[in-house]
Amino acid sequence: MTRANRYFTSGNIWHIVHRCHKKEFLLKFKRDRDRWKHWLFEAKKRFGLSVLNYTITSNHIHLLVEDTSHQSIAKSMQLIAGRTAQEFNYRKKRKGAYWDDRYHATAIDTDRYLIQCLVYIDLNMVRAGVVSHPKDWFHGGYFELKNPTKRYRLINTKRLCQLLSMDSEESLRMNRAMWVDDALKRDKIHKEEIWTKSLAVGGLEFTEDFIESLGMKGQSRVIKLVDDACVVKEPSTAYSTLFDVKKASLSS
Repeated sequence: MTRANRYFTSGNIWHIVHRCHKKEFLLKFKRDRDRWKHWLFEAKKRFGLSVLNYTITSNHIHLLVEDTSHQSIAKSMQLIAGRTAQEFNYRKKRKGAYWDDRYHATAIDTDRYLIQCLVYIDLNMVRAGVVSHPKDWFHGGYFELKNPTKRYRLINTKRLCQLLSMDSEESLRMNRAMWVDDALKRDKIHKEEIWTKSLAVGGLEFTEDFIESLGMKGQSRVIKLVDDACVVKEPSTAYSTLFDVKKASLSS
């Protein structure tokens, strides 16, 4: 498999996707998903990782985080991936890779783009046909927000409220439910590759600033308009029918 590209720039929100090796269902049991959550909590404690949302499926994970300190994301992903793989292989007397070589990270703009990404992550197991509503999936940020606990909380609800200009966790909870229910009513649960294969998603100013922050690495990157979002992608990445004549380049 092609190695996923990552271009971390400070101060951004990142949607991370990490798949099990060859898309094997190595996270299909609750025990293994619980261990992934355990090490995510440890990463939060050790490195100050700011978690905004997550979903653990049977063969991959979605993680929405804010880059708050130097190497916090890289160190966290190294800890989580390494420890979950070690524990699983030891218990199963298994050898070989547990995760794909690299995880993919997409920079996400704030405001409506952050909302859309939150909902996209929330609806992952609905898309998979496992549940009819994210409130029924225990291993996800939506469930945690609806069923808060005093200990071992993963989601940084205070920061998420700040980013979404909300004054309380209850307001966040109500609006999150409204966004998800609206997406379900409009049957907007299909897979959207802009959230999982792009380098950045947001407004024009955000994506232009993102390319500029890459320096020399940004020279060959282009911005495309997909529906109502500007998307930074690799020149060689095929987006199939997403980029037709009506969705022309904003810049080259």
